[in-house]
Amino acid sequence: MKLVVSLTVCVLGTSSILANSSLIEKAKSSGLEAIPSSKIELMKLIDDKKDPITKDKVELGKKLYFDPRISKSGIISCNTCHNLGLGGADGISAAIGHAWTVNPHHLNSPTVYNSVFFKVQFWDGRSPHLADQAQGPVQAGPEMAAPASLVEQRINSIPQYVNEFQIAYGKDVKVDFAKITATIATFEKTLVTPSKYDEFLNGNDKALSKEEKEGLNTFIDKGCIACHTGIALGGTMQPFQVAAKYKFMNVGDFKGNAQGMVKTPTLRNITETAPYFHNGQIWSLTDAIKEMGSVQLGIAISDDEANKILTFLKTLKGEKPVITYPQLPESTIDTARPDFN
Repeated sequence: MKLVVSLTVCVLGTSSILANSSLIEKAKSSGLEAIPSSKIELMKLIDDKKDPITKDKVELGKKLYFDPRISKSGIISCNTCHNLGLGGADGISAAIGHAWTVNPHHLNSPTVYNSVFFKVQFWDGRSPHLADQAQGPVQAGPEMAAPASLVEQRINSIPQYVNEFQIAYGKDVKVDFAKITATIATFEKTLVTPSKYDEFLNGNDKALSKEEKEGLNTFIDKGCIACHTGIALGGTMQPFQVAAKYKFMNVGDFKGNAQGMVKTPTLRNITETAPYFHNGQIWSLTDAIKEMGSVQLGIAISDDEANKILTFLKTLKGEKPVITYPQLPESTIDTARPDFN
């Protein structure tokens, strides 16, 4: 009798291991990728040989990210719309910028966390990488409204900033707009948030519970991986409204790029970044899951299925880098004054 019990336990245990291994392989073969557990492997993905990530650049980029003086008014920083304490977003339907201007297209601020893994930036995918993306909001009238020349003047008028650029890039560095925004992007590259989902894909069978694994399996089987794929579970251009019309499409005038393609939002830390969709019209994540089933897949996702998928999505809440709010260098008498016009 003991032998039978032992064999049964052994067989069940082996079946469990095989099931977990099978799910890991199923996820990977479906296009899902983990954030590498090795720092060396991670750096291969996020670093740039032409402009390598260094501690000095990251610290300087962090200061610039939090510095409101790169906006025309002197009160809006990158962190205003991409708040690192709020999942890297702002928690409102449409971004609000210079002179309390609501985004004219009623576009929602996407998270900055893990944006280094996105294939393109902005909802219409018009920027290929973070350094290019960082230039847009700073200059855009409804956002930070600061001409490149104004940003350059303010930063170069502050000796401590000039000194820090020289430390980061060398004595001959030209502190121009491109260098300033590229330095912000270097900091943003480090905002990577690995989670227990990554532990599971990296081979730790025990990282996810039975319910979480069931949710991942449902996520795959329902076809969510058609758009939410890769290491970011998003961040690529995909057709929108494939099977049906999004019920809030009339809010704002955004229709995607010239081909009607829209950048798929990352699902990492998705429980922290409500409201959802490009115009921020859905606040419930389960409602968003059901809407995507209708709009993109042409299927009705039941409450039970939506809850299973939600259980999986919660595993994508990752460990955030520890960010200490920086003390910013003081302005000088030559620093251009805030301008609210």
